Amino acid sequence: MDFAVFTCVSTAFDEQSKPKREGRVRLVGDLPSSGRVEIYHDGEWGTVCDDGWDLEEAQVVCRQMGFPGAISVAPGGQYGEGSGPIWLDDMNCRGSESSLSECCFKGWGVTDCTHKEDAGVICETGTNITSNRQFSVDNSLGLSDDLGLLFDSGDGCDFSINVRDLREEAELTFCVHSMILMIYPELNITNESRNLTVDVSQTCHPHVSAFLRYLYTRQIDVSITSAQCLHQLAFIFGVKKLMEDVGRVFTSLIPEDNTFQTQVSMYEYGVRTGDLVLQENVLQYLSWNCEFFISSPVWSTITIYMMDALLQRSDLVVKDEALLLEALERWIQDKGDEISSEKQVSLLNHIRFLLIPVDKLYEIQFSSSVLHQNHEKLYLTGLLSGFQFNALPFSKIRNKMDNMSNDYLPRIYTADGFSVFINDTTINYPYYHYNYGQNNRIQTFSTPAHPSALYKEQKVQWQAQVFLTVQECSGYGVSCDSFPVARLYGYGNQNSYANTIRFSNRLILTCKNQNNVFHVQDFKNDMAVIPTNSRMGLPNPCPDDYSFRFVVRPEYI
Repeated sequence: MDFAVFTCVSTAFDEQSKPKREGRVRLVGDLPSSGRVEIYHDGEWGTVCDDGWDLEEAQVVCRQMGFPGAISVAPGGQYGEGSGPIWLDDMNCRGSESSLSECCFKGWGVTDCTHKEDAGVICETGTNITSNRQFSVDNSLGLSDDLGLLFDSGDGCDFSINVRDLREEAELTFCVHSMILMIYPELNITNESRNLTVDVSQTCHPHVSAFLRYLYTRQIDVSITSAQCLHQLAFIFGVKKLMEDVGRVFTSLIPEDNTFQTQVSMYEYGVRTGDLVLQENVLQYLSWNCEFFISSPVWSTITIYMMDALLQRSDLVVKDEALLLEALERWIQDKGDEISSEKQVSLLNHIRFLLIPVDKLYEIQFSSSVLHQNHEKLYLTGLLSGFQFNALPFSKIRNKMDNMSNDYLPRIYTADGFSVFINDTTINYPYYHYNYGQNNRIQTFSTPAHPSALYKEQKVQWQAQVFLTVQECSGYGVSCDSFPVARLYGYGNQNSYANTIRFSNRLILTCKNQNNVFHVQDFKNDMAVIPTNSRMGLPNPCPDDYSFRFVVRPEYI
C-alpha cells in the first residue's frame, strides 16, 4: 500500500498562511513510488546529481514522501533528464534524516553535473492489503440525516473548498456551508471567509467528498485503502475524534511489513499528528516484536523520542535485559554526535540493570567500549545494584524497591529456561486416546523460581497445554468455551514462594510463516483464551497457522 499520504499533505488557508514548499521532494515518473528525484528550492523545482547517491539518500527521499523505505537507487538519468537547476550534488545522508535538505551537500546549486546524471529512486509501497474490509464510524449522536442530504444537494452553500494535488496537476472544488466549518476551530473560518485551499495527494482526492460529508453527519465508512487519506484529512481539519477512530484502523496495516520501516513511519506520523492511539498501537506491536526489531536495519534509524518511549515499556519481548542494553549501545554508537551525552545517560537509565542475568553482569564490568568509559559511574552503579539484587534476600532490599520505579519489574524475557514453544495445531483422533497417546501440544518443563542467583537453583515444574476441542479440555478437567485455548499450570513447590514471588506469565502468539508476534496474552487462573478476529478488533494476520510460546515471568512482590 502507498504510504505517501503520511507526509505529502498540507494545508493552505489563504495566501499569507500558505505553507512553504522549500525542501519538498517529488518523484517524476510513470509510478508514484519511483522516478527522478526533484526538490523545491528558491521558488523552483530542480534535480539532484547522482554523485554520492546511495541507498541512504534514497531512504531519506522515500520516507520523506511517506513510503516505508527505498528498494534501490536509480542513477544516471534512468528516469529521463530534468530541466531547471541541479540543486543538490555530492549528497551524504545518514539515512535517518527527516528530509533530503537536512543531509550534507555542497550547497544549493553548487554542482559540476549535467542532467544526464539526475538521480532517481524506487520506493517500497508495502504489501498489498485486502481493501474490501469496511469499518463504520458513527459519532452522529442523533444528528439529523437531513444534514447529509444538505451536503449532497449543495443547496445554499456559501463556501468553496479547493483541493489541489501537490504537483498542481489536478484540482477539485466543493461548495459547502460555512456554518458547518465554523464548528471546527482549527480551520479559523470566520463570517468573512469565502474559500479554503488544501494540498492533498491526488491519490486521496476520491476520499475528500466522503470526508466532507462526515463533517455534516459524523458518519463514514472507512476501508483499509481509505484510512490513510481520511486520517490525514482529519488532521488537516482538526477533527480529532475521527483521527482516533481511523487511527485504530491503521492497526490492521501494522503486521504487513516485516522490515519495520512502515511501522516506524506510522509512529513518526502519529507523533506529528498528535495521534496517541496510533502511537500506542505501533509501539505495542514493536514491543511484542522487539527481538526481530532490534536485528533489523531500521533499528539504527529510529528517533530518540521513539527509543525513549520503547525503553520505558514492560511489554518488550526480548531474550533478556542484556540483549536490550547491547542493542541500545549499538544504536547510540551508530548515531554518533547526534545524541548528546545527557541524552545518552537518559536512555541508559531506562535499562533495568537489576534484571540482567548475573553472569552477563559479570562480563559487562570488563567492557572497554567508549560508551562504558564515558559513563563509567552510571555503569558501575547499575552493576552494583544488579549484583545486590541477585545476591541479597528480597526482604533485605524490599524497602528500597518503592523508589526504583520499574527497575525491578521484568519485561517479557524469552531466554532458554523460561519459555517453551508449542507449534503443533493438529487435532488428535480418537479423542478417547488423548490421555494415553503422545500429544505434541503438551510440554512439561521446569524453570528457576526466579532468575536471581538466590533462587536460580530452586526449580518450579510447569505443564504447558494447548486445547483445540471440548473433549481435550474435559480430559484434563477444565471447561473451555472457545478454541484454541492455552493452559500453563504450575505444580510442585510453586506455592512455597507465594509470599515473595508472583508469576505473571504470558502467552506469545507468533505467525509461523511470517515469524512476527501478533498478540501477547495474559493468563487468568492458568488459562489464556486465544482471541478471535472479532475479539481482537482487527484481521488476524495468520489464522489457523500460529505458534504458541509460553513464557514464565516471575517477579518479586
